[in-house]
Amino acid sequence: MTLQADELTANPDIIEQIEKATLRMVMQAIYDFRAEAIEIFANESDLVADIGEDITREALDRQGMPTIPVRLFGKIDYKRATYLFQPDYAVRQALFVDSKAEQTVGAGTATIQTSQTSMRIRQVRQGQRIDIPGDMDSIATVRGDEYLTTTIFVKYNYSEKTDDDPPNPLDSISILCLPNGLLQYRYNPTADDSIWRAGRDAPTRGEAFRVRISLAALKNKANWRVQTVIADLNQPLAWDD
Repeated sequence: MTLQADELTANPDIIEQIEKATLRMVMQAIYDFRAEAIEIFANESDLVADIGEDITREALDRQGMPTIPVRLFGKIDYKRATYLFQPDYAVRQALFVDSKAEQTVGAGTATIQTSQTSMRIRQVRQGQRIDIPGDMDSIATVRGDEYLTTTIFVKYNYSEKTDDDPPNPLDSISILCLPNGLLQYRYNPTADDSIWRAGRDAPTRGEAFRVRISLAALKNKANWRVQTVIADLNQPLAWDD
């Protein structure tokens, strides 16, 4: 049985299951690729954002997944239409995985754009309550078929370089699953109950609206939604449920 939009909308717990299973898959791919990630960060001189994007793509392509041959569009690094199979159902999934890179001091948040989420962004900003819709569809329709949108962010946390360090010594990798917009009431029902922080944009200069997701606030809502891979080959894979 392949679940349709009305079935997914009526069963938010199933959406949670799908997102949890997908996050496990992405985390495993990144963990299995961590040796290469450490080496790439140590030797590449490209911009860290470009390095992170390359690592994520290579890790997921190496692992593979049941891909559906349709094209997805969006401002996300890695986009795949896939099937996700569970014991009692299957679902068509629009999987979007974006890469970030920042010094470890900023590991507590990740900056996103409205084009990278299907949630509404409800928060108090400069004393004002705002409610801005995300630009992604919670359920996308591609060639007549419905796909559940799943957005995951992989953030590469690196140390400030010293003279003896490699170009970008990698410390850890944060992997988080942003809730689908159909779960809005669970994760961000009001501006006062928010998982968002002000983004690094300057409206006075006409910069596009951006927002930061607080990893601690998201983890407080559902602990499993934020996972960490330590850049140490002696560390085992540790899923934090």
